Amino acid sequence: MRSLPGESDVGPEEASASSGSAEPVAPWLDRLLSNSPSEQDTPWHTEEVQPRLRDTPFGEVLSAIERAPPHPGRSAAIALYQRWIEANNDTSPLLYAAWFNIGVLFAQEGDNGNAAIAYGNALTMRPDLHCAAINLGLVLETSGHPEQALATWQRATQPDPVRVALEIQQGRLLEKLGRFEEAERVLHRVLLTDPAQPDVVHHWVHLRQKSCRWPVASPNVPGIPPAELVRNSGPLSILALTDDIDLQRDAAAAWIARKTVPAPRRLAPTGPYQHDRIRIGYMSSDFCSHAMCYLITELFERHDRRRFQVFGYCSSRDDGSQLRERVLAAFDHYRPIRALSDEQAAQIIRDDEIDVLIELNGITDGSRLPVLRWRPAPIQATYLGFIGPVPLPELDYLLCDNVVIPPEHEASYQPAPLAIARIYQANDSKRTIGPATSRAEAGLPEDRFVFCCFSRHYKITEELFTGWMSILRQADRSVLWLAGDNAYSKANLLAAAQRGGIAEERLIFSDRVGPDLYLSRLGLADLFLDTFPYNAGTVASDAIRMRLPLVTLCGKAFASRMAASLLHAVGAPRGITTSMTKYVETAVQLANDPTYYAKYRALFTTEAWQRTIGDIASFTAEFEDTWCRMIAAMRGT
Repeated sequence: MRSLPGESDVGPEEASASSGSAEPVAPWLDRLLSNSPSEQDTPWHTEEVQPRLRDTPFGEVLSAIERAPPHPGRSAAIALYQRWIEANNDTSPLLYAAWFNIGVLFAQEGDNGNAAIAYGNALTMRPDLHCAAINLGLVLETSGHPEQALATWQRATQPDPVRVALEIQQGRLLEKLGRFEEAERVLHRVLLTDPAQPDVVHHWVHLRQKSCRWPVASPNVPGIPPAELVRNSGPLSILALTDDIDLQRDAAAAWIARKTVPAPRRLAPTGPYQHDRIRIGYMSSDFCSHAMCYLITELFERHDRRRFQVFGYCSSRDDGSQLRERVLAAFDHYRPIRALSDEQAAQIIRDDEIDVLIELNGITDGSRLPVLRWRPAPIQATYLGFIGPVPLPELDYLLCDNVVIPPEHEASYQPAPLAIARIYQANDSKRTIGPATSRAEAGLPEDRFVFCCFSRHYKITEELFTGWMSILRQADRSVLWLAGDNAYSKANLLAAAQRGGIAEERLIFSDRVGPDLYLSRLGLADLFLDTFPYNAGTVASDAIRMRLPLVTLCGKAFASRMAASLLHAVGAPRGITTSMTKYVETAVQLANDPTYYAKYRALFTTEAWQRTIGDIASFTAEFEDTWCRMIAAMRGT
């Protein structure tokens, strides 16, 4: 899983440490800060400044810096602090505050080395200055020294409220480093001290999901019943915890309320512009080698330029991939917004007079939902990146199809569901497939029925895995092939299999490989076992593309109906089940009855793929017609 933006993440402290009272500012300090400290004709000479600064209260220095003009800015402020420290090195009890403020200024300039020195000096003078400990750890982490960052936070023993802040930083960094077990223990300690922390709950629950540490919603957190843990889990976590649309919506709404605020004004008009061509904009932090782009890139390329102009608003890192090059080349107008504030990004979109803005992250890492709060486009929709409710008031539509969100469930969603084609999922017909490979090369037995699931392990629930073990017991000449994810989930899954009476060798974990080889390997399996309540999306369509039959458990929520949409489209409804009992029965029958299996597999052909899920030309036409009809209706034409 990708971490959600801003959660359990304390940035460099912006507030200055001070003496607590503002001093009147001496005119000579104003003159001092209006010049560059590097110019020789300014009053920065030590022999003139030093004696005056010895008698200058720290509060007066702060007031002068606050009043200083933009030029020369931070460099002058740093120099003034340094001169004040030199002049008062043996007299002032507030030296630690000056060093802390210097650290903040250096960090803002990207000078992490000097920032670390300054924060370290502040901590030496005042070991209980927790904001300096947090910031020192952050600059060490940013500088590529995560172990030193962890050591800094671990050494900083503080009273409980401060210790909690330091431990949150430790848990966040340990999770980032893939040290899930340590991170989970640290965040558990945080919750034992103060359970009223939804961001910590989210990360703690998701760490347990990623590690397959069951029950995920553990009863071992005093003050938080398991049901409350589920309700307070993050928007992505909850998709794999429950099929209850209302709970999913409420979790997303709580996250949005914590992480975004309404903008002070609306930028776009209420109706579409009067352009000859509809201006459609796509905004994402994943315009790179990412699952979303493996689905949607050809849609960008195929847009009918007689009717549409296509804009890309990109906050992605440049990963140097060919897919990124292809994505950016598909836009008529490319706008990098990574370094821009939310307001600046929104203003660019408004200046481009975008008619339809489609946000492709939803509530995932890198999301720029606050941009949407400025209402930079008359029509705003979310699509593909997040498969669940996104109840942001400024979003108009959640793009879907009539299977993933049937009419009877529409009222439970925010924003309003909008069916954009017969199948919700765009697909790229230009995907390349690696060379043919053998089971032996993939480490698979030649004489066994191979079940597989290549989804991330956080989607594997205890109930689902119990069902899988039942399938293996009833199909005794079978194995289960899983994509490798992390050492903790592998160990826990093997232990759970052993408890269920399944020998270790019947679970096969493969290392993750590049996208081309991954596709060619899919064809080696016999049956894809889908996850529930969070179905496979891209991986399910990849399996069908490679003629691999699939069995899914279809529920109520969008996330639990993705594979059903694909199987309906390809004409293979017998793979859609609605209970765990039927899911297990269907998989067992397919494994044990060669005739039944052969008839089902015969439905998964290249031709069936090309005329349904893989028909990007028809998808593009339906997608575009949706927007043309909507714009025409809004214009009254």
